[in-house]
Amino acid sequence: MAGSGTAHLRGEDTLLSVQDLAVEYRTKGGSFKAVAGISFDVKKGETLGIVGESGCGKSTTGRAVLRLDPIAGGRIRYDDKWIEELPEKRMRDLRRDMQMIFQDPVASLNPRRAVKDIVTEGLAIAGTSDEDRTEAAQTVLEQVGLPSERFSSMLPRQLSGGQAQRLAIGRALALNPRLLICDEPVSALDVSVQAQILNLLEDLKKEFDLTIIFIAHDLGVVRTVSDNVLVMYLGKVCEFGDSVEVYDKPAHPYTRALLDSVPLTDPDKGFAGPALQGDIPSPLRPPAGCRFRSRCPSAQDKCAEEEPTMREVRPGQYAACHFPSI
Repeated sequence: MAGSGTAHLRGEDTLLSVQDLAVEYRTKGGSFKAVAGISFDVKKGETLGIVGESGCGKSTTGRAVLRLDPIAGGRIRYDDKWIEELPEKRMRDLRRDMQMIFQDPVASLNPRRAVKDIVTEGLAIAGTSDEDRTEAAQTVLEQVGLPSERFSSMLPRQLSGGQAQRLAIGRALALNPRLLICDEPVSALDVSVQAQILNLLEDLKKEFDLTIIFIAHDLGVVRTVSDNVLVMYLGKVCEFGDSVEVYDKPAHPYTRALLDSVPLTDPDKGFAGPALQGDIPSPLRPPAGCRFRSRCPSAQDKCAEEEPTMREVRPGQYAACHFPSI
């Protein structure tokens, strides 16, 4: 339940359930939790957007779901499996069902391998025959808009940024996953190319019945693609709810500040509150109580004394704030 930190109740249609997840890193300055006990569910067929400033823990959350980053605490249930308990071999097998598209498409591709080999890399690891891989490469490349006869023998350096991202998407889809985690998939692309990739993802979601976690700092992009949105700040969840409701009626002051920081084409629309000020504090020494209080224009004494818990402020909308906008 929201009161205990979970974004919405787990049911039969829940594909992924993250419970009190913590990810800890060690540095020369000490250890810190990049993700500090967050909980959320993702329903089958849903697109969940995760937003926040750089350093808030959103990408770490996505990587931890796939156990690409070590889990320091909490539990992750995918379908009927508690994945934090799985041996590494079984986790590798499960990753065929849970794929990730990384932020930098070019850096995520082997520069020495041809497109046809990259797109079927996962199938090769799984022991699929050469004949089946060739057929799969032709099918997948066509689906992501990279016709095999033109692109199959190219190297990543011969591709544009948008083409490289299409290839990265194709590599993930070749394994026929059910969950696709997209980590800033369009942030490095021009605006016109961003629209093409977003449309492609939407089409592929419908065609393959995908469940998507879409991680981004661009609130406009997340609103366009997401059914629900999860707002993170300094390793914690600030707000969760239907993307339209959260964007139109933000309950947490951090969500409001993020929205106020987005340039508006129509000055008569938007919120009257101040835009986000100051820098995010060091995760090595997060503020006591509410982590956002050092930047919050509405902070009061209680915010320094007591950490707020997630609670339902409107039907289906939750916020971790002592004084939410209702």
